[in-house]
Amino acid sequence: MSKIDEVKSRLDIVDVVSEYVELRKSGRSYSAFCPFHADTRTPSFVVFPETQTWHCFGACGEGGDVFTFIMKRENLTFGEALQLLARRAGVTLEPRTPEQERAAAQRERLQAIMAAAAAYYHDQLLHSPAGEEVRAYLRRRELTDETVERFQLGYAPNQWEALKGYLLSRGYALADLVAAGLVVEREDGTGSYDRFRHRLMIPIRDPQGQVIAFGGRVLREEDVPKYLNSPQTPLFDKSATLFGLDMAWETIRRWDQAVIVEGYMDVLQTHQHGFTNVVASMGTALTEDQLRSLTRLTSHLVLALDADTAGTQATLRGLELARGALDREVMPVITPQGLVRYEGRLQVALHITILPPGQDPDDVIRADPAHWRGLVEAALPVVDYYFQALTADLDLSDPKGKAEAVRRLAPILNEIGDAVERAHYLQKLARMVRVEERVLARQIATARPTRRRPAASTMEEMPPSGGEFHLGTQEHCLACLVRYPSLLEWLSDQLAGIGTSPLAPADFSQVENQQLFRALCQTGGLEGLRETLDPLLHDYLDWLMEASSSYGDLPPDKREEEILVTALRLRQDSLRTRLTQLRFLQEDAQAEGRRGTIMETGEAVTRLREELREVQRAFSRQFSLGRQRLEHALGLEPFR
Repeated sequence: MSKIDEVKSRLDIVDVVSEYVELRKSGRSYSAFCPFHADTRTPSFVVFPETQTWHCFGACGEGGDVFTFIMKRENLTFGEALQLLARRAGVTLEPRTPEQERAAAQRERLQAIMAAAAAYYHDQLLHSPAGEEVRAYLRRRELTDETVERFQLGYAPNQWEALKGYLLSRGYALADLVAAGLVVEREDGTGSYDRFRHRLMIPIRDPQGQVIAFGGRVLREEDVPKYLNSPQTPLFDKSATLFGLDMAWETIRRWDQAVIVEGYMDVLQTHQHGFTNVVASMGTALTEDQLRSLTRLTSHLVLALDADTAGTQATLRGLELARGALDREVMPVITPQGLVRYEGRLQVALHITILPPGQDPDDVIRADPAHWRGLVEAALPVVDYYFQALTADLDLSDPKGKAEAVRRLAPILNEIGDAVERAHYLQKLARMVRVEERVLARQIATARPTRRRPAASTMEEMPPSGGEFHLGTQEHCLACLVRYPSLLEWLSDQLAGIGTSPLAPADFSQVENQQLFRALCQTGGLEGLRETLDPLLHDYLDWLMEASSSYGDLPPDKREEEILVTALRLRQDSLRTRLTQLRFLQEDAQAEGRRGTIMETGEAVTRLREELREVQRAFSRQFSLGRQRLEHALGLEPFR
């Protein structure tokens, strides 16, 4: 039994979930209003004790086991969720190496130091005579006492060793104060001093609320730099951190929208006025890690950066990064010749808020909170923003300016998968440069980038294993994909082409399989897979790789047939499981006379039955010559 299975065996999903939502017993299951979306009409979130799973039959459409629930509810990685649930279940995970033990012990010491430093700075702000200057500054910035308390704002005294002396007196080691970034050693080796002096101190926290760093703002305009951040430490990576995410993530998930601003004050003011879905990139260009931390919570991002030239450039850099880094969904697109082409579309809706010249969100909100709300609601779709930003410096009455506008915007238009939407923007560009659409269409078509296929698998060179492996459908599917990762894109194309959606993590019931499949989709192959996958799942990956090597080397056509057959069987299992769950819900609703639930589940059953029939029909169309043999392999029979 793996540690994951041991944790599951010791926990009851009903007990865990009931700590977060109010569950109501309903026959063999438990129901509740979904905690992951605005579920106000009929409870759509259902927990199934028999299978120790949950599923939302409403807008979310998501489900899983106790691990996926905790990961989604607490905004944790798989490894973090395993650690949390293992502690709750009393399961000891694999012993750490001495190096890991030392690193973990250091992190605990540094976390304690940062918490103590935050409390010290906060006390200095509230009670020290010198803190009056900061209190007056905060009043001028119209920040309330409640906001000061909520964000634990503080003051670093104008002394060289004030914090250092306080923490040393509490028993903390000087080496740890240096490692935490709070104390700086002099280059000549003559001593050390506090990094932050005479500054407003703003604690920076991780998504779980632990203080990991500080941002210090000057109180005198002549001092530099205006903002001083903690350096890179074992706790703090600026490129992977968003200020305010610990306060914002629940609202982001509930509102299904995240607003990204530049500065600390922007976050403080927006949260103070009730806009608690706002986070800050802390004055830096957006990074891939920051974007991915948000896309775990929502698919709707709004960038609200400064309106000056530097702000525009930062926005463009963020958009370029987003186009390259964010997850894409493979969709079929009909070409003018009637052929089907498969394109990757961003699964995130990006919008841009245009701020008034010379103002940042802090200024806008202090002047008129309703104006801020209106600016966010009026945020431009990303393509419209590109039209505005990329052509602002061009003379569109000049032929060279027109050509440059088309050159800059062509790659953007080529990434628009929807034919109607692309036609709309082609018309807009034609009006802008006053050139016929057919001419532009030919010009833009030549700029279409070629799609990169994933690199071929290095598994081809692995020696066969002499061991025996007994794999279920999920593991067999993953083993095939691990051995032939280039087939992942081909498989998505085939499934989309025959009328069913590509494989998704939800098709896998085991959390370790979901995590591995998600990592495979993210990397597109073996390169970088281990680095993307949680370290706690490396042994599982090794086991699957060894299992895949035992298959031997199949001819290309047999590889494709094997993975497609397995994927169809996996999809069938997933659909049948959901249909069984819905049958149970219908029976319970009929027994209790809940007509609304009966109608909703009936509609869902109809949709799933039709999807299951589509899988079966697609199977027959694709493999009509070998239908009997392949039906036997799949175990497909009409659903009753």
